[in-house]
Amino acid sequence: MQTNVVERYANTAEGQEAEAILRKCVHCGFCTATCPTYQLLGDELDGPRGRIYQIKGVLEGEPATPEIQTHLDRCLTCRSCETTCPSGVDYGRLADIGRKIVEEEVGRSLLQRLIRRALIVVIPNRPLFSALVKLGQWMRPVMPSVIRKKIPKPERAGSWPTTTHTRTMLVLDACAQPSATPNVNASAARVLDQLGVQLIRAPKAGCCGAVAHHLSDHARSLDACRRNIDAWWPYIEAGAEAIVITASGCGVMVNDYAHLLADDAAYADKAKRVTALAKDLSEILSDEDLGQLKVRNPGTIAFHSPCTLQHGLKLNGTPEKILRDLGFELKPVADSHLCCGSAGTYSILQPDLSQKLLKNKLKALEGSGAPAIATANVGCQLHLSTGAETPVKHWIEWVDQAIRA
Repeated sequence: MQTNVVERYANTAEGQEAEAILRKCVHCGFCTATCPTYQLLGDELDGPRGRIYQIKGVLEGEPATPEIQTHLDRCLTCRSCETTCPSGVDYGRLADIGRKIVEEEVGRSLLQRLIRRALIVVIPNRPLFSALVKLGQWMRPVMPSVIRKKIPKPERAGSWPTTTHTRTMLVLDACAQPSATPNVNASAARVLDQLGVQLIRAPKAGCCGAVAHHLSDHARSLDACRRNIDAWWPYIEAGAEAIVITASGCGVMVNDYAHLLADDAAYADKAKRVTALAKDLSEILSDEDLGQLKVRNPGTIAFHSPCTLQHGLKLNGTPEKILRDLGFELKPVADSHLCCGSAGTYSILQPDLSQKLLKNKLKALEGSGAPAIATANVGCQLHLSTGAETPVKHWIEWVDQAIRA
């Protein structure tokens, strides 16, 4: 694609990066076939190709408008289009750049700014978010049903292994997961303990930075990246083999640290090291001898592969293979490449589209006939649970449960 980026963007790092991405696009339209919002709305401007043209227009000097902002806001950043694209267009990165530029030019209403600021401040703040979750759970019985179903049910994490092993790995505790789905990392720790690996939590680590990043507060996001690197670094120097991430959404973000901090002289090399060590839990278990795990009662499940797992991390099929190797039966799920509608804060900011996608996804998952649903991301797990009649857990929880059965 030919470009003619205006000077005020051409001389910036983000403008140059966006131009390089744009030039890869051959506007073939393959991406529209796998775009969830295009599937729902049938509008070219609500598909990847249309959004690319809108971002290109702004970079070339056309005025940014609220209409363009709306079309960019509707994008889930599921990156299904990247999996489909034959030219290797880094659409997710282009969308982040485009949103930031349009937001700077168009601005937002006071209400929108307040909502977004609340999301950026509350969700990454683990103590505050945890307190609000506990308050919501306490008041859950008297809440209206529309609110009650969005509050995660109280859950016990179970014991964290105390055995010391020579092999150690870090785990990202993140922000929402410890209070909303606390058993996930505990299950991972118990399973890895049986494989001779000690999972360690770094107390000062927290939100991966994704919430602020995707809401265009890149400065706050980079601060979160640096804080995590500082928290992990002593453990890395002490020999931690990997940084295990059980939420694929966080995994995509941490895998991007090296790119995001490439121009930061103080953190660039450390960010490269962190990105190299960051592994989704499925990558870790794929390299272990799973014969050591005594799975006594594997069941039948429908697996929901989060967009961040299959399109962001390119690990489609990896957890599924682990589950099958351990004896689980996986039922086929229709349209497994499509998003469930969670997409970070999307379910809050775009509730109508999110609910339509959720309805379609649950129809496919529960239509498989499986008595249980497994996924690999905290946001998807919570979102699916709001409407599912079938139990929804992280896949490592089902493995841990089968081992302890």
